[in-house]
Order: sequence, then structure tokens, then C-alpha cells
Amino acid sequence: MAYTQVNIPVSLGTTIMACKFGGGGDGDSASGVVLCADSRTSTGAYIANKVADKISQLAEDIWICRSGSAADTQAVTEYVRNGIRQHCSMQQRPCTVFTAAQLCQQIAYNNKSRLSAGMIVAGYDSEKGGSVYGIPLGGTLAPTESYAIGGSGSTYIYAYCEKFFPTDAPLTREGAIEFCRKAVMLATMRDGSSGGCVRMMIVDSAGSEKRFYRGNERDAYEESRPATNQ
Repeated sequence: MAYTQVNIPVSLGTTIMACKFGGGGDGDSASGVVLCADSRTSTGAYIANKVADKISQLAEDIWICRSGSAADTQAVTEYVRNGIRQHCSMQQRPCTVFTAAQLCQQIAYNNKSRLSAGMIVAGYDSEKGGSVYGIPLGGTLAPTESYAIGGSGSTYIYAYCEKFFPTDAPLTREGAIEFCRKAVMLATMRDGSSGGCVRMMIVDSAGSEKRFYRGNERDAYEESRPATNQ
């Protein structure tokens, strides 16, 4: 009996985001960024990994959130790490967040027909302080002064982010942490391709700090929500 191979597109989902906090001026030592992601790696209806780490380091204080094909984004990350090492060696100075984002964008754009890679590059450098750059599918470079979200779960939290991100004053460090944590947890409640635990990286002039929130902490958040009027 002959079997015919049928190439069916596979649904790949995740939730990633990054948010700025602090004064936001160039070189502001009080500014920084928070990167956040869920931990579910799915292949259609099959969950391949429940505790994947989708936040990877590019340089000392520069990190990347990865969505789309895990193989594609991991390959891009390795290429950019190598490019940053060469750049720092030639320039004899640390790489900036903008340069790292440009390297990711160039690879994504030049291979847009072959890669399934949506990324967010964020971190801290002495020139601009905290910076966030979104690189969606296709290789566009989108700098932001507020936050960037991506992945299949992002469609469920646009309204939340627009409502609760303050526009009258900069977010504090703890405010940005709570904003990102709640946003990703809300996405995992609604998006079937997002889930597991929530991983977070906080980057400022003091360095990088990693945080981890278990998946069952969503229950505590759900219980803390105010009851609706009957």
C-alpha cells in the first residue's frame, strides 16, 4: 500500500512580551526592561514541552523573547550571539540593544520566506538605558517606548495592555513586573497554545534578574479578581 505524504501547516503558539520602566531618558540609570514569556511549546494539538525557556541571552544585558518555530528562533539567536561577539571584538566596547536588534532584524528579513520567527529584543545599555524592539514575522524592526507583545496569546491581551499601561507617568520596576506577569497569565488562560509556567527577566543598570512563576499561581490570581454584580 502506498502512502502519500501531505504537508499540513502546523499551529505554533506562545505568548511573549517586554515592557520598559523608569524615566526613559537616554542613558537613564533608573530605567530598565522586563521580559516575560509562557513556557508551552506546542505542535498543533500536541504539547512537546511544558517548561520551555523562551527568553535567551544575546549579550551581558541584552535578551530575546522567541515565538514561532523553536528551531528557527534558536538558530537566529545563535547567529546573533556570534555576530555580537565579533562586533564587540572589533569595536572594543559593549554591544548596544539597538545593534543586537538590528542583527536579529537583518537575519529575519533576509530569510522571511523561510523562517517562522517573531521576536522581541530588549535590554539595558549605557547609551539609551532600557530599550525594547519588536521584530514580528517578516523582519520589521519596531522600536517602542512602552511595551511589545507577540505570539498567538498576544491577541487575547491587547485590550488589557492598552487599558492598564499608564500613559501619564512611567511604570516603576515593580509596576512593570506586575503588568507583564498578569498579562502573560491572562493569555495562558485563554490561548490554548500558551500555558505552563511564566518566566521573567528583569534588566537594568544593576544587571539581570530572573524570576519564575508556577502555573498554579494563576488560580490565586483568578481568586483575587473582584466578583461581578449579580
